[in-house]
Amino acid sequence: MGKALGLLLWIITIAAVAMFAVHKWWFPPSITEHGQLVDNQFMLTLVVVAIVFVLAQVALGFVVFQFGSSRKGDATYSHGSNKLEVTWTTITAAVFVTLGILGQQVWASLHFHEAPPNALTIEVTAQQFAWNFRYAGADDTFGKLDPLQMSDSNGNPLGLDSKDPAAKDDIVTSTITVPANRPVQLILKSKDVIHSFFVPNLRFKQDLVPGMSIRVHFTPQVVGHYELACAELCGAGHYKMKSYMDVLSADDFEKWLKDKGVGK
Repeated sequence: MGKALGLLLWIITIAAVAMFAVHKWWFPPSITEHGQLVDNQFMLTLVVVAIVFVLAQVALGFVVFQFGSSRKGDATYSHGSNKLEVTWTTITAAVFVTLGILGQQVWASLHFHEAPPNALTIEVTAQQFAWNFRYAGADDTFGKLDPLQMSDSNGNPLGLDSKDPAAKDDIVTSTITVPANRPVQLILKSKDVIHSFFVPNLRFKQDLVPGMSIRVHFTPQVVGHYELACAELCGAGHYKMKSYMDVLSADDFEKWLKDKGVGK
């Protein structure tokens, strides 16, 4: 029985490694420069953890294979070695602290640095259970919001102030459209509870917290149609809080702006 169990452990280990190696179930393609850096960091972490996993399972399988059916007497208790425990704990801590330091560089580049001056700014407001994306009009200025004028049934979910000239040309859409190869800055807000802006292809996820305006930025590089989901359980209708992000070429984006009445 011990030999069979040892062999089973080795087979499971080989199968687990093979599943990752073939990339059959994997991330969708990255469409940003920082996304590739995130993928590289993930692969580095995965390789380090995989080496430890394989070595541990091979050793475990060997012990079970060699001694699982042994009838050489009762097992004996050992207090172990404090030096060995300190050694492997120190090595483990050093490895994971190093991986953490390497990984935070990509995160910091998105959160600790301001968006470039030519970035397209879009205001993103989440609510149960929909997304609202606001673009400044031809005046390139976001208009004022009036909570008293906020009404989903009247087509004014954000409460654009009808008395403010700057608000008259603001455009609010339920999907987000951005140009390729141009920095995009998002101002993330929530009307009610915590939501989470998540586009897997961007390798980017950020919570939207009521009462806060959170600025983040990225540069999409590949034209396409990508799913946007709320990645935070936000209520009974969370499952249907889905939208899309369209990345267009520069010319197509300018045409889209004109069609929406945003173009100058």
